[in-house]
Amino acid sequence: MIHASLAGLVTGLSLIIAIGSQNAYVLRQGILRSHVLVVVSVCAASDLILICAGVGGMGAIVSRADWALELLRWFGVAFLGWYGIGSFRRALRPEGMTAADAPREPVLRVIAKATAFTWLNPHVYIDTLLLHGSIAATYGSARWGFAIGGCLASIVWFAGLGYGARLLEPLLAGRRAWQVLDIVIGCTMIAIAAGLALGGIG
Repeated sequence: MIHASLAGLVTGLSLIIAIGSQNAYVLRQGILRSHVLVVVSVCAASDLILICAGVGGMGAIVSRADWALELLRWFGVAFLGWYGIGSFRRALRPEGMTAADAPREPVLRVIAKATAFTWLNPHVYIDTLLLHGSIAATYGSARWGFAIGGCLASIVWFAGLGYGARLLEPLLAGRRAWQVLDIVIGCTMIAIAAGLALGGIG
């Protein structure tokens, strides 16, 4: 069981660490110290649900639901494109900002965005339902130990990213630094949206 849990932890971290749209949003909210617990909780809880569903056998069903993944793909393209354009618009009007004077979005809007970044990304279903599920199956009766490791990886990663991001705040007090951050985030969102649109989810 311990061996399976460690394997799940390593697998989970290897799949989640790559900077993507979800991580970029968590990072930005963490730097601004804006509803960090809410964002971390939504992202981690979503991963826990999906990983457990994958280990429980849901991945086999999802792998046959091509139409559902295709629908999510295009919703994801639209959402990421919209958010990416918003980041570029912020970059055109950069403001020096610290956590103390940052405008705070309503918590419901933050929840909606964090949820969208997770559930509208078809790659999350490949990573959690399909990959976690298929790898966990190789551990037989210890597969839930693998799931525990994968869930722990998500909790540790999102909490570390969200709360550790504040260490970058002194570097982002100037307008130019925020301009660069928003451009990077915008490029990330547009690149992922383009990848989904042109390359599909395979």
